[in-house]
Amino acid sequence: MDMYQEEILEHYRHPHHHGKLEHATKIQAEHNPLCGDKLTFYLEIKNNVVVDVSFEGEGCAISQAAASMLTDEIIGKPITEIQQLQKEHVLNMLGIELGPTRLKCALLSLQGITRALNS
Repeated sequence: MDMYQEEILEHYRHPHHHGKLEHATKIQAEHNPLCGDKLTFYLEIKNNVVVDVSFEGEGCAISQAAASMLTDEIIGKPITEIQQLQKEHVLNMLGIELGPTRLKCALLSLQGITRALNS
């Protein structure tokens, strides 16, 4: 097993920022009907900066690991910087090749966070 696969499994088994954030100012639920992944993101935003974030959900290792990794990355960043993130950023973060079905799993977290910030 390569380093990237191990990191994905570690984030899947022990996700960072998992659970409901009671003082969230933005909440966004996402669902991937192809795989059954469900994610809800909770963001606390102050002065246009994400000061805290968490997620709840269930699904495959790719969707859960991507949510854990992406929430690690966005804490403390300005909304405008997060809104510039592209799918390539998430794919590079995961570091593995994905087929079309798994691509949707990987990008569900970026979609949810982006929608929350734009709401």
